[in-house]
Amino acid sequence: MPHTPGSSPQTTAISPAPRENEPKAPLYVEVAVPLHVSQTFTYRLPEAAGELAQVGSRVLVPLGRSAVTGFIVELLPDLGSHRTLTASDIRSVEKVLDATPLVTPEVMEVTRWVSQYYGSPWGEVLKGALPPGISPSSEQLFALTAKGIARLDESGAEEATPEAQVLRAIAHAGELNVDTIAKLVGKREAIRTTRDLQNHELIIPQIRSGPASAGPRTQRIAKLRQPSATEVLPSRKLTKAQQRILDALSNQEAMPLSELLHVAGVSISAVNTLNKHGQLEIVEESVRRDPLGRVSLPHADEYQLTEAQSQVLGEITPQLRSGSYAAFLLHGVTGSGKTEVYMRSMRLCLELGRAAMMLVPEIALTPVFSRRLRSNFGDQVAIFHSSLSKGERFDEWMRVKTGHARIVIGTRSGVFAPIANLGLVIVDEEHESTYRQQDSPRYNGRDTAIVRAQKENAVVILGSATPSLESFHNAQTGKYLYLQLPSRIGDRPMAAARIIDMREVFARHKKPQVFSDELLEAIEITHKKGEQSIILLNRRGYSSFVLCRSCGETIQCPNCDVTLTYHRSERVIVCHYCNHREAAPEKCPACNGKYIYYVGEGTEQIEAMLAKLFPALRIARID
Repeated sequence: MPHTPGSSPQTTAISPAPRENEPKAPLYVEVAVPLHVSQTFTYRLPEAAGELAQVGSRVLVPLGRSAVTGFIVELLPDLGSHRTLTASDIRSVEKVLDATPLVTPEVMEVTRWVSQYYGSPWGEVLKGALPPGISPSSEQLFALTAKGIARLDESGAEEATPEAQVLRAIAHAGELNVDTIAKLVGKREAIRTTRDLQNHELIIPQIRSGPASAGPRTQRIAKLRQPSATEVLPSRKLTKAQQRILDALSNQEAMPLSELLHVAGVSISAVNTLNKHGQLEIVEESVRRDPLGRVSLPHADEYQLTEAQSQVLGEITPQLRSGSYAAFLLHGVTGSGKTEVYMRSMRLCLELGRAAMMLVPEIALTPVFSRRLRSNFGDQVAIFHSSLSKGERFDEWMRVKTGHARIVIGTRSGVFAPIANLGLVIVDEEHESTYRQQDSPRYNGRDTAIVRAQKENAVVILGSATPSLESFHNAQTGKYLYLQLPSRIGDRPMAAARIIDMREVFARHKKPQVFSDELLEAIEITHKKGEQSIILLNRRGYSSFVLCRSCGETIQCPNCDVTLTYHRSERVIVCHYCNHREAAPEKCPACNGKYIYYVGEGTEQIEAMLAKLFPALRIARID
């Protein structure tokens, strides 16, 4: 296990008017910005913001010539002796965006560890821990100062210097951003000119914030209004439309306004009249965007545990009850009942008053497990993965943060869910490489989950039919507790597997073969049974690479230095890393030779071969 950092930072709000023996109000804050920079930045807190500023809150701060939304990671009562900055060097926070921190202490601590251990920018890790679109957009605009207006009046309309052009453009528009100024005088000149105009106090930068793209969704609800005991509503004659509205509400008392208009067949004016006379009221209520929608959920069956499952749960249960950290490697063959062990462990965790988290390696697995969890635990389950809409991710994130959901299921980013009192972490298929984030911020979701469980005194279960070498080594050396489910439920046999030596196939046919005789025979038998076959090949395209038989030249990607793959359907060669594309060559670009050879088999070629061998079969290629 990697080294873990110290205690989490202080998150308690600090009073701006401290009494004796109370901490001083913070004068400065350390801010992590969601950019690819390794450092954090120090900002001065405006006096009015001292009360609001807390670790984990978002702040709008100036950075260079723009404004960004950053995260407070430390409160500073003074600059301290280790600071090289002076007070005059430090810029001020524009705005504190959160009265209550969005980043919880638990998430703050685990993102700090990710940043330190993987060398990922802390601000980028914090941004990735929040649902997308939650931070407001912002841009820097330039406006004229009084001195700038006077300078513009002095200059004639015929003056064509970049400074004069920029001043006239800002005066005409009121305020402009640097991109608009760049269209006028060029990018390099725009940067120089705005800097010079600021230095001479002719223009002043201002930050304008736009709304966040993700937030709660509301809808208008019409309700019958119940008068108080002393209130008497005046009797009045109702129109037919108004009567239909009251009739529609008589059975359920409340209904979404859009549904009420449809059911009653009326216009909004009839509803407004009843609202005006106090017979009904219209309120705004938040609406949950449920990722599962209105799908029918399977009934939660109670299974009889096998002896092996009972033994495994017998090892896990005491650790869950103790409320201390423990790591288990659950080595169970496919179909051995690992999921039921997960479910029983989660149920016990909830009974103990704690929360649970389950990570899966692929988005495709989340709906399957989500329905199973929802059928067992109802609306206590929240779903986290990147295929949800911004609104759905925001709603699920808020349900977790407010404590309405106590079980989280998601892909690797789910490890940053703002779940409190975490008692159980499950990492299914822990060996999968998809737990590794390949772009910035880089981290391993499985290892981060283990560290989070360690920090929160939770139990972590790593499940796999084929454990990774490092996890198996940790289990053998005693770092993890090793649990085993060696057989399938009901003693069902494992699928038979045969390895065919293609050298023997070559010897039989005296030439290279793509398919072995045994494979072709198995496809034929499967077809006669009315069953389907799947052929797996991890190579897209028609051929793996293009080779000149005259000089031995291979055509490579100019960006990635890998061979280009031939796609016959489009007659192009493609790089599968950067998507560089070019027409398939008719001659060698190196020697101008005409002997171009396409080497290796891809899924397109396999599809064409199978179509020839089995003309009666319907074949679909998925890649």
